[in-house]
Amino acid sequence: MSLLHPTDRRLHKGDAMIIRQTRCIAIMLMLFFSVMACSTISPFNQRAYEQATSLKAEALMLMDKATNPYSEYQSEVESLRLNLEKAYQYAKGLPKNEITTRQFEILKDPGRNSLGGFLKKWEEESALSAGFVEGAAGLISDGFDTIIELESGKRKPEEISNR
Repeated sequence: MSLLHPTDRRLHKGDAMIIRQTRCIAIMLMLFFSVMACSTISPFNQRAYEQATSLKAEALMLMDKATNPYSEYQSEVESLRLNLEKAYQYAKGLPKNEITTRQFEILKDPGRNSLGGFLKKWEEESALSAGFVEGAAGLISDGFDTIIELESGKRKPEEISNR
């Protein structure tokens, strides 16, 4: 095979095919590396992780008291709601954190079978049965675990910057 002079515009079919394949491979590699460089989820955030784990413990401890009258624990419930809202707002403010934010929305929603709904039911009914509390605690624990696992599964900032 002879080398073509830059001014020679005639290419053999095989040469044209090689050039097309090379361009295609180069474009695919550029796309691949562009996609790999883009993160679709925020990096690990220690504060968000600590908030979620603390809230889980606080919520489950308070839920154990729901067999007693709501009025005895109203201030603790309001404190938990405030802390939950703070954690939600913090998560919402982090870039690329939509999944965790959505999980917090589910957890705090008073219309769902989650922490928000549990607290609303306790307030409306004054006291809840031990069986209900136990069942709800399992669901709510799982909800917090989802948030905690989402956060702990993220890469640490130092892991990202060392690439």
